[in-house]
Amino acid sequence: MKQALVDDTEDVSLDFGAEEEERALRTAKIRHPLATFFHLFFRVSAIITYLFCDWFSKSFVACFVMIITLLSCDFWSVKNVTGRLLVGLRWWNQIDEDGKSHWVFEAKKPSLQNKTTATEAEARIFWLGLIICPLIWTGFFFSTLFSLKLKWLALVIAGISLQAANLYGYIRCKVGGEEGVPSSASSLLGQQFLQRPDIIFGVL
Repeated sequence: MKQALVDDTEDVSLDFGAEEEERALRTAKIRHPLATFFHLFFRVSAIITYLFCDWFSKSFVACFVMIITLLSCDFWSVKNVTGRLLVGLRWWNQIDEDGKSHWVFEAKKPSLQNKTTATEAEARIFWLGLIICPLIWTGFFFSTLFSLKLKWLALVIAGISLQAANLYGYIRCKVGGEEGVPSSASSLLGQQFLQRPDIIFGVL
């Protein structure tokens, strides 16, 4: 009986170690290092360029074009690549047979057996970058407004719109998206908000 108790204790210890190893793999390992890098690269580069562009160039047009390019690259990469890889979420616009525009939000259920599934570390990096950067651009908006640097106002509004659109889209995916079941935006305000990047590109 004593020998059986020892065997049972050893079995439990082995199972516990396997669970800890699996949990450590999910929480610590970054499976998509390139996607994680570019998720932060473009948006952080846009902020740094905005803060220090006067040191590199005295041309407002050159600074404006450089920052808009970085913001556009960030919007495309986050919407089409990093969201799908790092958190298993995606959103897009589609036109139905009647010519009506619909916004679709989807979320993929995580699976530990799938090696392409994002880890908790990647998800944390994704959401922190997605939330903090629009807040920084909002701070730029008020500083630009109060300092009367009105020529930068359009650029700051573009930065807020592009990054907040991704934030709104992925929040909708997280809250209402289901695997294989599209969730269309029901509010007119949400549709107009997501259409702002298209309007900005059309003006530029």
